[in-house]
Amino acid sequence: MNRSLLRVRQITQEFWFIPAVMTLLSLLLAEAGIKAEESYGIPKGLYFVYAGGETGSRSLLSAIAGSSIGVAGTVFSITIAALSYAAGSMGPRLLNNFTRDRGNQLTLGTFISTFAFALYTLRAVTGSGDVVFVPHYNVTFALVAAIACIGMLVYYLAHITGAINMTHVVNLLRDDLRDSLMKATQQAEPDDGFAVAPPPAFWVNGETLHAPSSGYLQLMDNDLLLRRADEAGVTLLLHVRPGDYVFPNSMIAVGVPHLPEGVMDALSLGNRRTVGQDLEYSVRQLAEVAARALSPGVNDPVTAIDVIDRFGDALCSLQDRRWPDGVYYSDQQLRLVVPVTDFSGLTNSMFAMIRQYGKGSPSVVVRLLEVFRTTASCLNDPERREVIRRHAELVREDGLANIENSGDRADVEDRYRKVLDVLAEGQVAEIRQASKQTVAQGGRVS
Repeated sequence: MNRSLLRVRQITQEFWFIPAVMTLLSLLLAEAGIKAEESYGIPKGLYFVYAGGETGSRSLLSAIAGSSIGVAGTVFSITIAALSYAAGSMGPRLLNNFTRDRGNQLTLGTFISTFAFALYTLRAVTGSGDVVFVPHYNVTFALVAAIACIGMLVYYLAHITGAINMTHVVNLLRDDLRDSLMKATQQAEPDDGFAVAPPPAFWVNGETLHAPSSGYLQLMDNDLLLRRADEAGVTLLLHVRPGDYVFPNSMIAVGVPHLPEGVMDALSLGNRRTVGQDLEYSVRQLAEVAARALSPGVNDPVTAIDVIDRFGDALCSLQDRRWPDGVYYSDQQLRLVVPVTDFSGLTNSMFAMIRQYGKGSPSVVVRLLEVFRTTASCLNDPERREVIRRHAELVREDGLANIENSGDRADVEDRYRKVLDVLAEGQVAEIRQASKQTVAQGGRVS
């Protein structure tokens, strides 16, 4: 994705975009209806078309315009107040979900476009002197739009009730995380190899690039960076990755022997983090929900357990996927090195905050270890399994240090032992698989 596509996506996701488009279309439709009736009149046989006079059409259009904008203002004002209250326990992400939801945007657009259509049509109704004109097509359509508003209101009330449900919010965040994981990783192949970046000494004499402004790195166009480095015949190293906060005048890139032109054209800075390339942002949003749930003011371990389950879901989906190495070649020449998120960093973002806030809750500690056990059985990579072992040890240590009840401590030890058993079974399976491969290749196993 390049910078232009990012901006287009951000604009189209704004809460006002769909209502604005629908309002513009309604005004164009109103004008088209008026012109059509002025030019061709109403053919005989169209019995469904409004057949009232000037006074009735004025009253009808006035009622539709006033009621549509009044209901929209009241309903959405109350909704925003309810969402603001609920965001105290769910986090500000709830408000983002509300504004990004297409159903909410379509509902607001239906009410506002109906108001605009009726108001624009009302100005065309004339009844002074000998000139009488009633836009029958438009009045008929305004009646249909009013009925649509009633249907959208019923839909909206049911939809928003489910939207502020905690499980619904957690599932939405899970879907964002899963999509980001699938985009950030690729299918692993048996002959996949990892390219190794040059040592730090390679970059010592390179030309450095300092940030001209500040903000979150929302987008890094790797294709453009690779093309610019290849055209200049240089090797480029980035020190920042999507999601990092870039400080003004901080070093963000090094070029050897010099910097290519237009490096900043491939980097988009903004005032907030965005879902997409920023994988850890998707993780942090879920972790924030769990951290708020475990705060003393909320004390909702069930929600934290829901989040832990979603994290286990995400990790198990990485069973047959590999992380990119961040090293790019062009015509067998090293051109670009960028930092990437790895499995260890991902799991740290997932579980560190939950472990710190939930270390005194036996149910949270036990569920963490149970998820580690399941995750360990899903993962085949020894390095990833070792990361799971390290987190299990940290959870056990914090849990035993903060849980006083002997029965709960025994449960923690039991779940931790099961994690170790699964990890040990995985090591045995790896040894057996390696032995089979050696024998198949004609080797000898002692």
